[in-house]
Amino acid sequence: MIPPSDAKAGSTSAVRDGRDAPVTCATCGCRLTAGEDAFYHFNPLGGRDARGCRIDCAAAAHDVQGRPIAVAV
Repeated sequence: MIPPSDAKAGSTSAVRDGRDAPVTCATCGCRLTAGEDAFYHFNPLGGRDARGCRIDCAAAAHDVQGRPIAVAV
């Protein structure tokens, strides 16, 4: 069975090279989820991204290009 698509999934995209694409982290390549004013890693735990890799920007807000705006300490 195919799970239903999320209606908000299209809101986490940015235009790159003239095409609609998901926003990904410039550091690790993980897809980011849209917050109210920035993009964030999905469920960052203990400084790790969704794949379990330890990265400095796991809890930081990201811009539309996937670059951390400010690293959370």
